[in-house]
Amino acid sequence: MISLRYHVVSIAACFLALAVGVVLGSTALNGTLLSGLAGEKKDLGNQVADLEAQRNALNARLADADAFAGSMGPKVVAGALDKRSVVLVTTEDARPADRDALKQLIGQAGASVTGEVQLTAAFADPGKADQLRDVVTRLQPAGSKFPTAGDSGTLAGALLGSVLLLDKTTAKPQSSGEELAAAIGGLTDGGFVKAGPEVKPAQLAIVLTGAQATGDGAGDRAATIARFATQLDRSGAGTVLAGDAGSAEGTGALGVVRADTSATSILSTVDNVDTSAGRVSTVLALKEQLDGGAGRYGIAGNAQAPAPGVSAPNGN
Repeated sequence: MISLRYHVVSIAACFLALAVGVVLGSTALNGTLLSGLAGEKKDLGNQVADLEAQRNALNARLADADAFAGSMGPKVVAGALDKRSVVLVTTEDARPADRDALKQLIGQAGASVTGEVQLTAAFADPGKADQLRDVVTRLQPAGSKFPTAGDSGTLAGALLGSVLLLDKTTAKPQSSGEELAAAIGGLTDGGFVKAGPEVKPAQLAIVLTGAQATGDGAGDRAATIARFATQLDRSGAGTVLAGDAGSAEGTGALGVVRADTSATSILSTVDNVDTSAGRVSTVLALKEQLDGGAGRYGIAGNAQAPAPGVSAPNGN
């Protein structure tokens, strides 16, 4: 006679057999799966090693090319800016090493740097735009005409352009020494600029920036610098806005300029000023500005050519 105990034991045996089968099956499956994953890991490791080798080779070639540009740069730019003058405007994130190398190359091109002005973080701060606008309007030199555009970047470009740049036709100062001192002093007191000693007007200007803006208000900060540089260009014989490749992105000052055809038609931009080749392009772009031309130069996707007078790889 089959007892209840027999049924319980039989059921338990069935579940035990099922459990053993599941464990054995999953063990075999896991072994196959792990073996496949190990193979894929090895393949991915080989691909990573190959890509790292390619990257290292490309970096070495770029370093060699930049070293060559550095050695040949003074010869390339020699006399390009003979007896010209340049004022250097930097943003707070511009690298001092780029600034110093650029100043040296400007001298080798035959030009002199008449002064340096640094734009502080407050200059492009959207929260201080109204304050900057009020300061600029109060400091407007007598007889100068400011654009009707009310944004702080454009108005600041008009103010500094009128005191820092010579008239593009006569090559004479557009304002008095007292007005220059008042403008720089007022902007310094407001916390918007830091000026070097004995800043004097020049024929040309370089606005040197760093990478793209990040964080809250990044687009507005980039637009302020872009509009400032564009208006500065309208005020004198020529201006070049230079930064690194990141500055040509959407929230970079160069990116904002390059997205505006009215700005790119007059203002030159260089997106690799952190390299010797980019600094040579910046000096050559100043020469092009003197001749009435403008262009987008560098290595970013929105550049038209590596340097003035050099065709892009695709022939454009």
